[in-house]
Amino acid sequence: MQLPSYWIPRPVFRPDRETTASFDRLLDHALDQGPEQPIDYRLDAPKWQFLSRAAERADVVLHGSGNPDIGQFEPRQPADTLEFSNRCAVFAATDGIWPMYYAILNRERHPTMMLCNACIRVISTTSGSRQLSDPYYFFSISRPALEQQPWCTGTVYFLPADSFEAQPPIESSYVSVQTAQVASRESVKPAARISVHASDFPFLRQIRGHDDELLHARIAADPDGFPWLAED
Repeated sequence: MQLPSYWIPRPVFRPDRETTASFDRLLDHALDQGPEQPIDYRLDAPKWQFLSRAAERADVVLHGSGNPDIGQFEPRQPADTLEFSNRCAVFAATDGIWPMYYAILNRERHPTMMLCNACIRVISTTSGSRQLSDPYYFFSISRPALEQQPWCTGTVYFLPADSFEAQPPIESSYVSVQTAQVASRESVKPAARISVHASDFPFLRQIRGHDDELLHARIAADPDGFPWLAED
């Protein structure tokens, strides 16, 4: 099933065996050392590939933040239109790129900035077997903030995956998708962390700017209509 063009496909990610092994060694070392110091990243491959490999391993999930000093994540109650997201929990992702978006946005300097985003994989069934596509993304922030380039150096945290549950698949009129969002109702201590910069984010130029009032109106009119394009 072909998704609408506003969904951005992940860049080709097919690391060779040697690169994958180097990712695993670095992550294993970081998990052994703990989160006190950020990962000293010196590999030639871009950070998003390292983070994508980490997400594939399934022993950690990832959380992006502009705060580099979080010692423990506590469940919080967000305001969200989706049932799964509208719960008191610690939220994270089973994807390497999506958390980078949250990490590089300076929300302290732009406290009213509104975010609209997602990471999905399309579900298909072949010969009775459930298959997932490579990830697709949508990123949008308030247009006035985008015009000011609200980027900062942020942190992606590696959290133990044990207590997290995945968001159930979402069915629409034309496609079934699995989101990369996971949630834990328990407090979670990070196992490792890495610093990321705006230049590390592969979709910096694809972040859209939207009209907040228009977006709010479209959400109210159609709560299930994500991504509510609001660029008129």
